[in-house]
Amino acid sequence: MLAGLLLFGSFPPRPWWFLAPLGITVLTLTVRGSGRLRGGFGYGLLAGLAFFVPLLPWTGIYVGPLPWLALSTVCAVYIGLFGLLARLLGRMPGWPLWVALAWATAEWARSSFPFGGFPWGRLAFGQADGWFLSLASLGGAPLVSFAVALTGTGAAALISTAWSTRQPRHCTAGSDDVRLEANNAASTEGVSACSSDIVSHTPDQTSKIAGTPSARTALITAAVTVVLMPVAGLLLNSALPDPDRGDRTITVAAIQGSVPRLGLDFNAQRRAVLDNHVRRTKELARAVEAGQAKKPDVVIWPENSSDIDPLRNADAATLITEASEQIGAPILVGAVLVNGDRTTTNSVIVWNGAAGPGERHDKKIIQPFGEYLPMRSFFRLFSEYADRAGYFVPGHGDGVVHAAGIDIGVATCYEVAFDRAFEDAMRAGAQLLTVPTNNATFGDSEMTYQQLAMSRIRAVEHGRALVVAATSGVSAIIAADGSVRQETPQFVPAALVADLPLRTSNTLATRVGPAPEVVFVVLTAAALVTAVVRRRRAHTAAAPRPEIGQPVS
Repeated sequence: MLAGLLLFGSFPPRPWWFLAPLGITVLTLTVRGSGRLRGGFGYGLLAGLAFFVPLLPWTGIYVGPLPWLALSTVCAVYIGLFGLLARLLGRMPGWPLWVALAWATAEWARSSFPFGGFPWGRLAFGQADGWFLSLASLGGAPLVSFAVALTGTGAAALISTAWSTRQPRHCTAGSDDVRLEANNAASTEGVSACSSDIVSHTPDQTSKIAGTPSARTALITAAVTVVLMPVAGLLLNSALPDPDRGDRTITVAAIQGSVPRLGLDFNAQRRAVLDNHVRRTKELARAVEAGQAKKPDVVIWPENSSDIDPLRNADAATLITEASEQIGAPILVGAVLVNGDRTTTNSVIVWNGAAGPGERHDKKIIQPFGEYLPMRSFFRLFSEYADRAGYFVPGHGDGVVHAAGIDIGVATCYEVAFDRAFEDAMRAGAQLLTVPTNNATFGDSEMTYQQLAMSRIRAVEHGRALVVAATSGVSAIIAADGSVRQETPQFVPAALVADLPLRTSNTLATRVGPAPEVVFVVLTAAALVTAVVRRRRAHTAAAPRPEIGQPVS
């Protein structure tokens, strides 16, 4: 549970990113061992609950504790699976590597299953202020998570090796681990393996063991593992793009109109939400006319800034057109659109002044239990809020919209948590990224800061400036190196205006896409097969043999 609390403490709004590798260290020392596999799972499950229960309370602010605790428990199961894998792989030579890969694999599984997965709480998303951030440019969020995990397992190896070389070794005849270590001629900690006799080293013998080449090598290897990834991240910082340089520079404005009230029913006053964003955009237009602000090339409104479908409602269309004409720039409008079959799409529409709507991005990764409800009749039995879930359908396309001659990659709110959110947009040539979001449904919680950290990871991953436009905050301008150049307070109308560089060059992470995570999963699977084979051989070797002449039953 201490391990889980340390992991939770590494996430925003706290800047204590360094607690994450410490949490992995504590968890690895706890679950790794020769006990039953179910023990590894159980300890991992406890760590997962201590991590996710305090991380995700915003999911139950307005719908009660059941969804929050259910989601936290499901996420904790994956940490339990990590504990099981760590117990299997923890006796392998080079086990810190395999255990770190097991963590990366558990994150992949949680980000994929069920209902499309839930990536919230990946180690990478707590590292926006840390030394590991720049690694995102090489392998995205999966590499950052793996680096944090490897640092933690390396520290666990360092502690374990240092401890074992200073303690007397007691070996019990016939134990699986003894026979396994004997078969391999030496233990993974770098001390002598035991045979079938009970062996106890004296202090003098223990001192000699600690000074053996194998013990020294193990200590040095573990120490190098601890410092390798953080130092690599620090060195890579200098290779990140200059946040102020690019192929050319444009001026972007992000509008935060705020909402009449927080909660699930914030959009009961949908016209008031739209009016707020129109009003704040017109105020910016007057500031531009007075020379108090620079005229933007493009304006970005948040998700749900117009929950009145402007393609069906003439009044909403007129208001948006007026705002676009007064500011003299196209507006990316977050709107809820009603389809012919009465389903809805969560869309971002490019509104070009008097010319009206142009291209649009329909949200492709929609939120289960929020924007739609899988197995609605079943879950209706457990919550009165089931029927308040939406009937949204996912969109298609590459995630790029064109406005003012700019290719803008869009990931709406929940989408930014997924690695694939910007993949198609980057392949389509996105020069700038944006995350329009609506956090009003989660009140005054840590959710908005957790999501902002994800956007910072994505900016570094793809080497692009990124604009976050939020209905109630926090809106932000993020540079390609992950730094936050401007941000707004929550729950107040605001406008951010910034000159941002456009880029066409791609990072290594963009070019390789999901390949690093695929490699992590394949290596984990291979190591797991090897560990199972070794375990079976150890059990076979430990089985009692009949004496000569004794009948075999």
